[in-house]
Amino acid sequence: MWRSYLVDLARNLMKKAFAALALAVSFMQALPAVAATIKIENASSWDIQEVYFAPFRQRDWGDDHLGKQVLKAGKTLSLNDVEPGVWDVRLVDEDDDECVVEGQQISASQTLVIDDEDLMNCQAASEQ
Repeated sequence: MWRSYLVDLARNLMKKAFAALALAVSFMQALPAVAATIKIENASSWDIQEVYFAPFRQRDWGDDHLGKQVLKAGKTLSLNDVEPGVWDVRLVDEDDDECVVEGQQISASQTLVIDDEDLMNCQAASEQ
């Protein structure tokens, strides 16, 4: 009699434990990655027309994060919903010159500063 009771009790506890584990796993999968808001400061002499992100060294650029906006020279722009991680950042200036900043660590409340030297170095590197 006790043996049957203990077996039933153990089965019920196991069922509850598996149900709790399944619920916890499904909840964890449903949680989105915490998106970061970053600032891009254009400390260069050129307007930046386009900004793209790609996973580090993958060159899968996706959509232009500026859309119809232009990041004017001397201005700062906040971009929302950028997934934290290591990214390559592609910038296109007003002359359609491209600059790729590789291996940029993106995290919340970060400012990426782009100056004339950065853009000139990128342009020189892309012309080689």
